[in-house]
Amino acid sequence: MSVAQPVLTEEQMEQINFILIEASHTNKQVYLTYYKNGQRIIETGFIQFVDSLGDLFIFIDEVFELKIKIKLSELIDVRFM
Repeated sequence: MSVAQPVLTEEQMEQINFILIEASHTNKQVYLTYYKNGQRIIETGFIQFVDSLGDLFIFIDEVFELKIKIKLSELIDVRFM
């Protein structure tokens, strides 16, 4: 079942950006929730790289250790574990 992508406030986007940057510098593990193809996807892992201008970040999946490129605009939530 497809769900609509939530619209984030400016404050939520700033908070997400702050956590992404801190997580990439400290190598702390995070929970990510992002929106892709009409679905909310939840992952755990590590942020490797953040490119705010290019609207993307690189996430290393905890389980398979895959590098996943995700658009910042698809991100719904990020939290430290």
